[in-house]
Amino acid sequence: MAIKMPFGERCFQVFNYIFMVFIVIITFYPMLYVLFASVSRPELITGHSGLLLRPQGFTTGAYEMVFRNPMLLRSYGNTILYMTVGTTINLIMTTLGAFVLSRREFMLKVPIMMMIVFTMFFSGGLIPTYLLVISLGLGNTMWALILPSAISSFNLIIMRTYFINIPATFEEAARIDGANDLLILVRIILPLSMPIVAVMILFYGVGHWNAWFSAMIYLRTREMFPLQLILREILILADTRDMMIGIDAGVDREPVSEIIKYATIIVATIPILCVYPFLQRFFVKGVMIGGVKG
Repeated sequence: MAIKMPFGERCFQVFNYIFMVFIVIITFYPMLYVLFASVSRPELITGHSGLLLRPQGFTTGAYEMVFRNPMLLRSYGNTILYMTVGTTINLIMTTLGAFVLSRREFMLKVPIMMMIVFTMFFSGGLIPTYLLVISLGLGNTMWALILPSAISSFNLIIMRTYFINIPATFEEAARIDGANDLLILVRIILPLSMPIVAVMILFYGVGHWNAWFSAMIYLRTREMFPLQLILREILILADTRDMMIGIDAGVDREPVSEIIKYATIIVATIPILCVYPFLQRFFVKGVMIGGVKG
């Protein structure tokens, strides 16, 4: 027999549905606008005002001009390299730190955790960090983008909390069989912690993909620039000259430059949009774990 829902609860559910649909629309529409604008004809999109619900004349010319820029493809490769190497180092360092701090027999875990939490509220500042990185000889190298952020205090606390919640009986059984700490970490803890490992990969990977400030400070060779720094040049500095070579002199270049910007945003965003759905369920679990820090 169906349970009749009270009128107030039905009204509340209807309101929730309407509210969630509204949130989806205002979240999804900007990306849809950029996508439609990127495949629209320049002269039509410039004269358009109001909502954009379909392309204004279909053309892929903007994407052809985007991939004509050699620096864009090179920066793509740089970003993939920085993200791969950086995320690997992040994951190794965070896992080792979280494992040590989750050991019940480790006597210094409390003062070390206090120092780690302290760094979440106070830091040396930009200038001391810059001087330190330069004095270590890391300037104008990819290590300046990776090593200073090798461990995130927040992510370390989340992973430590997950490790603590793993039943101690697994570790005790492994020690009876003669396993040492490294074997316990590799054969017991990590296989039971794949959800949080996926969350760390997502957190660190997206962070490296979107990073641009460190590259702007430390990198001087343009061939080493990551994708986001080239994206900044195109969107903020409006530097689209490399992509408009071959366009007739009589053509108005401002509308063409606008659709190039839209196409560049799509090209820079698609990889993360493709990866995120596969890790989304782990992301939700990681956020819930992060709500309780022990």
